[in-house]
Amino acid sequence: MTTRESKPVLERLFGTSKPIIGMVHVLPLPGSPYYRNGSLAQVYEQAVEEALILEEGGVDGILLENAGDIPFLKPDDIGFETIGGMSVIGDRVRRATKLPLGFNIVANAAKASLACAKSSGAQFVRVNQWANAYVANEGIVEGAASQAMRYRRALDGEDIVVLADVHVKHGSHAIVGDRDIEDQARDVEFFGAEVLIATGTRTGHATAPSEVKQIRAGSVGPILVGSGFSSENAAELLSVADGAIVGSYVKGNGKMHGDKVVLGKVKALMDTVRALRG
Repeated sequence: MTTRESKPVLERLFGTSKPIIGMVHVLPLPGSPYYRNGSLAQVYEQAVEEALILEEGGVDGILLENAGDIPFLKPDDIGFETIGGMSVIGDRVRRATKLPLGFNIVANAAKASLACAKSSGAQFVRVNQWANAYVANEGIVEGAASQAMRYRRALDGEDIVVLADVHVKHGSHAIVGDRDIEDQARDVEFFGAEVLIATGTRTGHATAPSEVKQIRAGSVGPILVGSGFSSENAAELLSVADGAIVGSYVKGNGKMHGDKVVLGKVKALMDTVRALRG
């Protein structure tokens, strides 16, 4: 039997080379500024609907994010209602689809993501600031690795894979301005992340191939593109990266908010990816 250690992590998780993970941007949840009373059923229904569209379109995994809860809170300020709602969504998506499932509870709520993953049977989490610290829209956000790794162990959740950003978007990196991306990648991997993520500067903004190369120079594990992946840049990015996470590009309006995932856009993107995989 193939063990976790002997099989590459992305192949083990997604069953393919160069996997594409489709993002479900969950609508505002109770407690957040843009939630509307009585709309929770719609929140659940749209999340499942978009997950099914992504699956039909051919993606290799699904990532759930509480993207509608803007402006985002720091991890310790996120309410139990958010974790509860996302866990319900995770359970419903897992039952409705056959794809590997992950969570990214923002901002940087690694323990919350792990709790959601454990409770709903998901296989991975994404954590935006795993090591070091940066100045985000929410304030100073510190690396989550030390507490998250212990919490994962306490949950008996060591089968949950950590995907972690290097040089995360939506913030200033002045705190680590004396350390290049290569060094930051070493830290993220040294602190236990199994997959590293390269992003652009904002959601939907294209990741620079040069950033992927810098991360590669400081790490040995697989690297995913975490922002701005599209049919137009897929060939260039997949020539240096090991896969990608895609969300905004496959929406009707090409933006994080305001529209749903479009099946035709997902299929077109995955046709491009399959051709590149050979």
